[in-house]
Amino acid sequence: MSLETITIKEYLSKKGIIFIERGGELITQCLFNGCDNDSRGSERHLYFSANTGQYDCKKCGTSGNLITLAKHFGDDSKDIVLCPIKRPNHKKAKFNQDLVEKCHQALPEQIRRYLNARGITDAVIGVCKLGLGEFYGKSWITIPIKDNNGNFVFFKLRQDPNKGNDKMTYPKGVEAQIYDWEVLQNIEKMLVICEGELDRLLLISKGIPAISSTHGAMTFKQEWVEKIGKGRKIYICYDNDEAGRNGSRRVVDMLFETGNNDLYLITLPDEVGEGGDITDYFVKLKGSTEDLFGKYAKEYPEKIDTSQFKPLSTQKLIEILGLTIKKDEENKLITFLCELSAYTENSQLNISFNAPSSTGKSYIPTEIAQLFPEEDIIEVGYCSPTAFFHDAGKYEKEKEGYTVDLSRKILIFLDQPHTLLLQHLRPLLSHDKKEIRIKITDKSQKAGLRTKNIYLRGFPSVIFCTAGLKLDEQETTRFLLLSPETNREKIREAIYQKIRKEADSLTFQQFLENEPERKLLKERIRAIKQAKIRDIKISSPEKIEKAFFTVNKILKPRHQRDIGRILSLIKAFALLNLWFRERSGSTIIVNEDDINEAFKVWHIISESQEFNLPPYIYQIYQDIITPAWREKNLDRGNNTAEWLGLTRREVTQKHIQEYGRVLADWLLRMQIIPMLENAGLIMQERDPDDKRKMLVYPTTPLTISTQQNNSEQYGGVDINKEGNHE
Repeated sequence: MSLETITIKEYLSKKGIIFIERGGELITQCLFNGCDNDSRGSERHLYFSANTGQYDCKKCGTSGNLITLAKHFGDDSKDIVLCPIKRPNHKKAKFNQDLVEKCHQALPEQIRRYLNARGITDAVIGVCKLGLGEFYGKSWITIPIKDNNGNFVFFKLRQDPNKGNDKMTYPKGVEAQIYDWEVLQNIEKMLVICEGELDRLLLISKGIPAISSTHGAMTFKQEWVEKIGKGRKIYICYDNDEAGRNGSRRVVDMLFETGNNDLYLITLPDEVGEGGDITDYFVKLKGSTEDLFGKYAKEYPEKIDTSQFKPLSTQKLIEILGLTIKKDEENKLITFLCELSAYTENSQLNISFNAPSSTGKSYIPTEIAQLFPEEDIIEVGYCSPTAFFHDAGKYEKEKEGYTVDLSRKILIFLDQPHTLLLQHLRPLLSHDKKEIRIKITDKSQKAGLRTKNIYLRGFPSVIFCTAGLKLDEQETTRFLLLSPETNREKIREAIYQKIRKEADSLTFQQFLENEPERKLLKERIRAIKQAKIRDIKISSPEKIEKAFFTVNKILKPRHQRDIGRILSLIKAFALLNLWFRERSGSTIIVNEDDINEAFKVWHIISESQEFNLPPYIYQIYQDIITPAWREKNLDRGNNTAEWLGLTRREVTQKHIQEYGRVLADWLLRMQIIPMLENAGLIMQERDPDDKRKMLVYPTTPLTISTQQNNSEQYGGVDINKEGNHE
C-alpha cells in the first residue's frame, strides 16, 4: 500500500492548461503573476519538471511544486493524491510477449468500438496487439512499442475513453522509439510520418505505411532519418498546432539535408481546428485520401521557377521595400542585406538600431522580416539568458545539454536583451566557432543552483532594436550601428502610410500580398534559401584592396573590423543575384558590380561607424552642436582664446529649432554628450562664469590631423569650397 500524487502532466491537463513538452520539462505561460500577459506569440516562461512536478518561472521567479500549485488553484490534497490501492508497477513490469498478450486479451468490446470509431480496424487491433491494462492505479489502452531489434520495451498508454480522451503517457526514462520499426524494414515506395500513435494506426488501417515518434512532435532523431534512407516518397503530416508545425518543418528539413528529394509537407485544413490531427481529418471531416495526398500536400521544398528572375538593382530593391517603409533608403537596404546574409555560410551581418522611442527602430527589421520564410525568423522581446536558451533550445540526451541551432536564422531582439545574454552571444556574433559550448546556472527547487550545458550552433543574422543609445564597446565592434531617419518629411510620409493602412487594413494587406514585384521578391528569397549556397568567392581581391586603401590612407585597428563588414555586404549583393553570377555547384563568384554597390553603401554609413556612434548621435553633432557653436562664434575669428562654448540649454534650443521637438536634458547629459566626447568630436570645460555648468566645444582642427578621412578630417569645423576653414 502506498500514497502517490498524480503527475504534473495529469494535473495540468485536468485544469485545461496548455503546455509543450521538451527535454523532460513541461513549459507553459506563467499561471501566477500575469507576467506573460505581455509576452509575444508562443513565448512561455513557466517550466515544470515532468518527473517531480517542481516549477520555476524564468520571468517572475515564482517557484514551487505540485502541492503549492494545487493550493494556488484552491484544490484540496485529495484532488492530487491517488487512492491507496495495490496495483501493478508499470516501471518494474517485465515487458514481453506474455504481458502484451495478456493486455490484448483483456481488451473489452467497448474499447474495441471506440478504436473502430477512430478508424482503426479489428485487423490492425489484432496485428498491433492493442489492449487494456491497469497501471498507476488507472485503466489505460495499451499500445506495445518495440525497439529496432523487435523486442518489446514499453507500453505507450492512452487514457481510458470512459475517463477522458486526451491523456497519453509512457514510463519515465524510456528511450524514444519509432512506431513501428517494422515498416522501415519493408521496401515501400511511400511513407507517411505522423505525430501520434493513433493517427499512425488509422493510416495503416487504410493501407498507408506510416510511422511516428513515441515521444512527441519535436523528438524525431537524426539517426532515424538515416534508417529511413532514400528512394521513398515521404509525406510529413503533424497536428495542426504550433508544436506540430514546428515539428513537421524540423523533420522535413532533416530529411532534405540528408539528400531525400521526394518530400511532401501536408498541411491539414483549418476545419480540423487548432490541434486537429489526421484522425480528425478522416473521422470528423470525412476527408478523403486523395485530397490528403493531393490537395493538402505540397512538394518540399516548393519548386520555384528561377527563370522569372532578372538582375535586381539596388535602386529597384529600395523601391520595392518602399512599399511599406518610407524614406530610410540606406537603413532598409542594409537591413534587407543583413537578413539575406543569414543564408550565407559565415558572412552574416549584425545590426544594432539605436534611437529614442517612437522613431521606428523595430519597424524596419520586422517589416522586412515579413518577406522572409516565417520559420527562419526569431523575434524576441526582453529575455533573460535562461529563458532564451530554454525557449530556443532542444535537449539532447547524448550531450547532456541543450542545443540552440541558429543556423540560417534571423534573430531580432525587439528590446535590448539581458546583459548576460549579450555576453553569451558574443562568440557567436564574432563567428569564432561554428559550435560553442557555454555553461549557465539554473535554479532548481530541489537542488538549488545547478549548471547546464548550452551548445550554440551556427551563425544567425542578428538585429538589436534598443532605445538605449550607449552600448558596450564589445557590442559596438560586432554591429553596424544604424538609426531610423527622424526628419519631418519621413514622419509625414509615415503618417500618410499609417492612415492608408488603418483606414482599410484588409484591402491594404491584400494589395501587399498581390503586388507583383513584392510577391516576386518573396519568391526570390525562398529560391535563394533553397539554393543552399555554401561559399561565395571573390576572384578579384585586388579591386577591394584598391577601393579600401584609396579611402583609408591612415590605417587604424578598427579597419580590420570594417573590411569584414564590407566583405559581408559584397557577398550579400552577390547572393541577391546568384543566378547571374558565375557558379560552380554551391559556390558563386562575386563580380565587380557587387563590389561597387557594397562600397557605395559603406561610404554613406561609414562616418558614424568610424566613431562607434549610432547615426542618431552623429546627426545631433552635425546638425545641432556644430551649427549652434558656429553661430555663437561667428564674429570671433580664429582666435581660439575668444571662442565660446555651448550650454546644454543652447543645444536643446537649437534642437527644437531644427527638429521641432524637445531633446530630453537627461538624454543629452547622460548619453549623447559623453558618447560624442569619447569619440573625440567634442570636449567639455567648466563655464568660467559659473563653475557649476559645463560648456561644450567641438574639437578644433588644431588638435586633429588633416590627413584623416571623412568627418574626422576637420573635426567639428566645416571647410568651404576653397579648402579654407570656416
